[in-house]
Order: sequence, then C-alpha cells, then structure tokens
Amino acid sequence: MLSPTALRRWNWTHKWSSLVCTVFMLLLCITGLPLIFHHEIGHLLGTEVEAPAMPANTPRASLDKVLATAHALHPERVVQFASHAEDNDNVWFVTLTPTPAPTDDFRSVAVDARTAQVLAQPRFDKGFMYVMFKLHVDLFAGLPGKLFLGFMGLLLLVAIVTGVVLYAPFMRKLAFGEVRRGRSTRVKWLDLHNLLGIVTLVWAFVVGGTGMINTWADLLIKYWQHDQLSVLLKPYEGQPIVPVAERGPLQQALEAAQAQAPGTKLSFIAFPGTAFSSPHHNTFFLRGNEPLTSKLLQPVLVDARTAQVTASPQLPWYLTALLVSQPLHFGDYGGMPMKILWALLDIATIVVLGSGLYLWLRKGVQAASPATPTAGSATGGFAGSALPTSGAARSTEGAT
Repeated sequence: MLSPTALRRWNWTHKWSSLVCTVFMLLLCITGLPLIFHHEIGHLLGTEVEAPAMPANTPRASLDKVLATAHALHPERVVQFASHAEDNDNVWFVTLTPTPAPTDDFRSVAVDARTAQVLAQPRFDKGFMYVMFKLHVDLFAGLPGKLFLGFMGLLLLVAIVTGVVLYAPFMRKLAFGEVRRGRSTRVKWLDLHNLLGIVTLVWAFVVGGTGMINTWADLLIKYWQHDQLSVLLKPYEGQPIVPVAERGPLQQALEAAQAQAPGTKLSFIAFPGTAFSSPHHNTFFLRGNEPLTSKLLQPVLVDARTAQVTASPQLPWYLTALLVSQPLHFGDYGGMPMKILWALLDIATIVVLGSGLYLWLRKGVQAASPATPTAGSATGGFAGSALPTSGAARSTEGAT
C-alpha cells in the first residue's frame, strides 16, 4: 500500500514523463502504422520491383557484371552497398553515393541477378513512405534526431512503469475493465484510457523498448568497429582505401564468403570505406534460413585486392540484440497476422495517447468521482502509451 507521499511522487513522475513524450509518441504511432505494411503499400503504389519469371535453373550473372551495369548509369558515383530483398534473390539493389561516407544522397538501381539487365531505378529517398520513415527514425535530423527519439522512448518506459504502479490503487474500488458510463465525459475517458493502457501494457513495453534500442544502432556499430574490427585490421593499419582499379573479382569474393558460412544466404554487401566495412575489405553480411536466424547476420571480411577471406567474426551480444529487436519492433516475424495485430495495438495506443492529452487538458474540470484524483491528474499517456522509436533497422527494410 503506497503512502500518500509516495503516491504523489509516483503520480508526478508518471504525469511529466508522459506529458513530455506524448506528442512524439503520437507522431511515432501515426508514422509507424504505414511502415508496418511497407511491402503491401509498395505493391499498391507500384514501387516494388519484380523480376520477370524465368526457369528456376536459369544461371546467375556475375556480380562484377551486375555492379558494372549499375555503375554505368551513375559513373560519377561509387558503389556503397549491394543487397537482395529478403524474399527475392533474383533482384540486386545497388546503392551508389558521391563518396563512400554515409549520406542521404544516394541512388538505387535494381538489376536482374540473372541477366544483369536494369529493371528499375527506384527512388527510396522521396515519396510518402520515405517521409514516414524519416519522421519515424530521426525526424530528418540524423543521429541527434535518433538519440532524441531514444530519450523519448526512455520516458515512455518510465511512464509505463509508473502507470502500472498507479493502476492498482486507482482500481481498488472498481472492477477490472470497468468504464463508468453514467459519469462525466472526462471520467469515461479516464476509465477507457486506463483500460486500454493496461491491456496493451506488454506490447507497449516491448515495442517502446525495442524502439529505444534501435535508436542506438549507429553508436553500437561504431563501437563494434572500434572494439573488435580494429584488432582484425591491424595488418592494414595506415593503408588508404583500396582503389577500385586494384580490387579483385567480386564474384570470387562472394563465393569465398559463402563458402566460409555454408547454409546461409546473402543479405547485403558493404564495399571498402563504407560505414559497415573497412577501407580494405568487401564485407559480406550473410543470414540464416530459419525464421529467427534470418534476422541475424554473420559478417565475412574478404580482402578487396586478393578476394581471400580475412575474418568471419561473430557479432557481439549487443548487435545480436539490435538485430532481433528491429523486426520485433515492426511485427516482421509472423507474417500478415502479426502485422494486423501490431496495427490494432498501434491504433489502441493512439487512443491511449490522445485520451491522456485530453485528460491533462481537462485537468481543471471537477472529477465526477472521489476515486479520480490519483490517475485523473495524471496523464499524457498511461501504461500503454507506446510505439516505435525505430533505428536503422528499418533501414534494413526500409522500415525500416
């Protein structure tokens, strides 16, 4: 049983942690909803790239030829990444940028993996889904925007925990889930706010927590490069980025990487000097074939000059946690049923957040019940106020 003083402290913490993050959580809920269905929306908008049907045994073109085809369209740029869609390895997506450094100035070329013919030049840096993605991930503010949303996610978790603590004394004289329809509008919204908040509690905590983790993606990757990759790269210390003219055959490098990790599929390739590689290697990120292992990546570093494998380090626990959190955040594990569930919980969360704002704005109105002071003064977003504060990941899918 909480003392009156303790109750006031919990209430104050819940109130202000909720109020500070609620507007941003509403933004993330609204932008996160279409991102859950990004593949389906892409099909409707005609932005998904499909390869023409061919016999299953059609031979694949050399990776060198694929990249040469893409680079010929943008000769002033460098190839930064090449990747397959998770469910379609017949299309290569080649990303070209002015320099190897991270940038939002990129061009994508979709190339048929069998014929090395250009299929499309999709613009992933414009349009409705791009705006939703950038608002959701970093507010168009880069790393500072991600870290800010991560802090909002932390406040959300505080609001959830304090909301749970306040829920028990508030509901002491009410049945679980009761909505007092005969009372004032404010009391009815208070009861609905608390009901939806407690029902969506676990989901809110999971999605809010994974969203906060995703905002740390850039920092975690930089730490991994400094902590572990720097040791592997000691023999290359002081050497510049390998010039394109001095690089070995990419197809040979790809085959060497796949031989290093049999039973895996290619997720993406990072070329020398880019954020996910070193100045001296083509880094191949391979994934498993099972539902869980398909979200985990195994990096294989292949010397860019010799096309020989240099190392295949296991990812540390914190990057494994990041990779697992990204698809869980967007409901990508269970197909369409899970996406629909995520969307319904997202909509319920929007109601929780909106009702929390309403309750705070109406805080000066006399409550209709003596039981309302505890939770009634509370809040911008009770226990269930959540949703995606995503990270890079979605960059993975494009969230995403």
